[in-house]
Amino acid sequence: MTRLRLIAVFTCIATVAVVALPVEAQRLRQRIIERIKEKSADTPPPDAGQLVAGATRQSAAYGADPAQTMEIYLPPHPDHAPVIVMVHGGGWRIGDKNMAGVVENKIRYWLPKGYVFVSIDYRMLPEAGVDVQARDVASAIAYVQGHAGTWGGDASRLILMGHSAGAHLVALLSADPSRVRSAGGHNWSGTVVLDSAAYDVASVMNRKHPQLYDDAFGTDPAYWTSVSPAQHIAPDAVPMMLVCALKRPDDSCGQSRDFAARLKNAGQVAPVVEENLKHGEVNSQLGLPGEYTDKVDGFMTAHLGR
Repeated sequence: MTRLRLIAVFTCIATVAVVALPVEAQRLRQRIIERIKEKSADTPPPDAGQLVAGATRQSAAYGADPAQTMEIYLPPHPDHAPVIVMVHGGGWRIGDKNMAGVVENKIRYWLPKGYVFVSIDYRMLPEAGVDVQARDVASAIAYVQGHAGTWGGDASRLILMGHSAGAHLVALLSADPSRVRSAGGHNWSGTVVLDSAAYDVASVMNRKHPQLYDDAFGTDPAYWTSVSPAQHIAPDAVPMMLVCALKRPDDSCGQSRDFAARLKNAGQVAPVVEENLKHGEVNSQLGLPGEYTDKVDGFMTAHLGR
């Protein structure tokens, strides 16, 4: 069973099974988590040269912790290339930067267009709370901005992208980019949010919700507010495209529309792209030829000024 499928099973268990069989489901859930972590530890990054002729890859650390690392995929002869920074998902607890659904189709599509693609890891639960994870992603963005020129990239033309838990983290930072400035970075061109269902954390926590949200957000309403994108929309929020999966059971599209309305009320515009896909497919199918990829690419191109 692939890690992508294991994550889907984990999410299903967190959403449904814990209600009916709490003890058995929690044990199964923990075994799945540990299995994914074990697989992640020895999974190498994709071979850039095999995926895209002439492409290369570098590794870098943006902090002292072993989880604070990134893989940098370079097109042939990059020169002032736009940069994509990708933040993986996995319920704030699992997942990694090397998963095929996170990387492969995206670099196949955007590296030939001349982009640099950076996939990052970050500390996760239970060792690091969501607030710490957001700081890690902010530090990674600042690192990429500070080093893009050494890779042939252009730090002023950067797109942030995240899926699932990573989508929540990038939405939080994009709503209030001062968190990235505090880490030594600066605002970026735009953000693609791939199927978050945690824009308004308090609203999520005050209704029936999966166990994974309890793991991530706990019981303190003040903490919910501190990590809720909807409660931190700043005047200089970064432009966002909100992609949502119509086949996801917890109405991420409704949440995306609500968040887009809040952004509009704050003077920002955030297009919502509703795709007839499952949650994992929103991530893994991005980069495949078709209308979905074209919409995302169009948003990126418009905000990069290409």
